[in-house]
Amino acid sequence: MATDLFVVIVGCGRLGSYLANRLSRAGHGVVVIDAEEHAFGNLSPEYSGFRVEGDATELAVLKQAKVNQADLVIATTRADNINLMVAQVAKTEFGVARVLARVFEPRREAVYRCLGVETICPTAVAGEMFLKAVGGEGSA
Repeated sequence: MATDLFVVIVGCGRLGSYLANRLSRAGHGVVVIDAEEHAFGNLSPEYSGFRVEGDATELAVLKQAKVNQADLVIATTRADNINLMVAQVAKTEFGVARVLARVFEPRREAVYRCLGVETICPTAVAGEMFLKAVGGEGSA
């Protein structure tokens, strides 16, 4: 990963806070958006980035987080529809070059790809790891 990235992370749950803490520790500029103020308690005391409390599906909240200046936006909420909406807006409205989104439903990955959004699907990743652990592709 390049140095000195400006990253906006949507969602400060387990995954979003993990990424925010690690990217901040690595010296990147980080802004985390979450609708729930208590979610920011997941950030480590060493986290040096910014926090924006609000609904990331609202343009004003994304503007407050300076998404238009982001090198990377990562959508990590538990809701596929929110992640898709935020990712699409970041790409089309704010011109963010690279957008990553968590998607739980493997069938939705194709939709994201058509919109130019890179995805990580925990369901598919975990499924592949389990299949490897049992020694192959399984039997149908």
